[in-house]
Amino acid sequence: MKTTEKTGTVYLVGAGPGDPELITVKGVIRLNTCDTVVYDSLSSDRLLELAPRAEKIYVGKRAGRHSMKQEEINELLVELGCAGKTVVRLKGGDPFVFGRGGEEVQALQEAGIPYEVIPGVTSAVAVPASAGIPVTHRAVSRSFHVMTGHTLSDDGTLPPDFPEFARLSGTLVFLMGLGNLHPIVSGLLKAGKSKDTPAAVIENGTLPQERSVKGTLGTIEELAEREGIGTPAIIVVGDTAALDMRATMKQPLAGVSVCVTGTSGFTKKLLASLHGLGADGECVCRLGVKSYLDSEAMKEAYGKLKEYSWLVFTSANAVRLFFEGLEKYGLDCRSLGNVKIAAVGKGTARELRQYGFLTDYVPERYQVEDLAAGLEHMVKPGEKLLIPRSFGGSRILNETLDRAGILYDDVVLYDVEGQWREKERLEERLRASQYLTFASGSGVEAFFDGLTESERLAMEQIRVVCIGDVTARALEARGRKADVIAETFSIPGMTAAILKDTSGRECGQIISFPAKGKINEETEGKEDGNDS
Repeated sequence: MKTTEKTGTVYLVGAGPGDPELITVKGVIRLNTCDTVVYDSLSSDRLLELAPRAEKIYVGKRAGRHSMKQEEINELLVELGCAGKTVVRLKGGDPFVFGRGGEEVQALQEAGIPYEVIPGVTSAVAVPASAGIPVTHRAVSRSFHVMTGHTLSDDGTLPPDFPEFARLSGTLVFLMGLGNLHPIVSGLLKAGKSKDTPAAVIENGTLPQERSVKGTLGTIEELAEREGIGTPAIIVVGDTAALDMRATMKQPLAGVSVCVTGTSGFTKKLLASLHGLGADGECVCRLGVKSYLDSEAMKEAYGKLKEYSWLVFTSANAVRLFFEGLEKYGLDCRSLGNVKIAAVGKGTARELRQYGFLTDYVPERYQVEDLAAGLEHMVKPGEKLLIPRSFGGSRILNETLDRAGILYDDVVLYDVEGQWREKERLEERLRASQYLTFASGSGVEAFFDGLTESERLAMEQIRVVCIGDVTARALEARGRKADVIAETFSIPGMTAAILKDTSGRECGQIISFPAKGKINEETEGKEDGNDS
């Protein structure tokens, strides 16, 4: 295939062994700036989130599903390169360690597409290390040797050079070999290895779901079967497999896996909070924000701002969109000179400060009930409120204001809707996780819409965390009770609830732990009256 003047560039990036934090800095930079990501079966969406504006194309293989053939992947990379795209071909581990990266490079060379290979941390070294097994150790093992576990030929026999490999000194590492554990063990014993040679099998290495068994060549098959070790797994054989150098430092949520739902801004903050405490988290249902700035109701509201005495914001999203509309309709802060401002919580109030406005009222508890109760006592006779918020916001606010005889315009500024990514992975992710979080009734609705029976069954073994009682009621209306309800309606509150549920810690202790990014934010639940 001939290139064009628009020829792009393809970067073959090693994603590392599973833990998304083990990708290289150079790999992160390439993801941040690419147009397209062509990726395999990754352990976490966190890597794909490093390329927020890029097109994502899945070409990997999972159990029971067909994958794109390697020749088709090669053609796809060439096609994208010829279209002028900056492409990241994201591959597990290292591109050249049983990753077929060489075949992709050859296709790019033949087509004249510029490329660069960004090495990755190979699972051959990282997974044993995560399980406390060094592949080399002074006076124990001076070398290590790696072989693909797919060692059987078409007729079910080991390759002819297997005896030579088995007789090598040092540590032997078999990647992707669990399905052939028996012939590998038999071949090693037949080649002269002692049945007392230490051996280990490691499942989901470097991930929160990591499990391992250690024994000898004489016992490892029985141990792996008894413990139900599954794929992906690595086999390690040699004296270092008897060593135990596992990390002695453990974060509070290490080993805990959480499925998160919500808007992009909310899930990013919650995941940062969870990751900062060692949890593995992934957004399984993202909510998008649909603006109604062009609606007649919003145009009318902007046209009569002088009639209002109060502006009431129930989310940070409402703040952002409202001020976007202010500029859109040729207005500025002078239009709000005589208006008092109420916010549902500190996160919404903080968003208002970004636009130069302080709040006149924020309730002590960040929910609509408390916001409504406070306004009932603060609003003077004859004053009128403007409440620009999400579609289907809590009726508690309306009922309280109506009962108090307070004048108000409740105008739809935006709506939230489910935006699934890779929904076919949902059941798999639910079964591999301990927690599923909801921060709003709208999040509950978006998640349950289109849920299959098998996905519902997968939810039976997961603990569901809700940000507040209103979200919990929305969940119960869908036939599932909440297992955990946050004591405070905020991101720290949800994180604390999970921490308390897993370890018995008191909620107040959560704030003392460092986290990646801000955690002191309200949430997004429009029904609970938090930031959405």
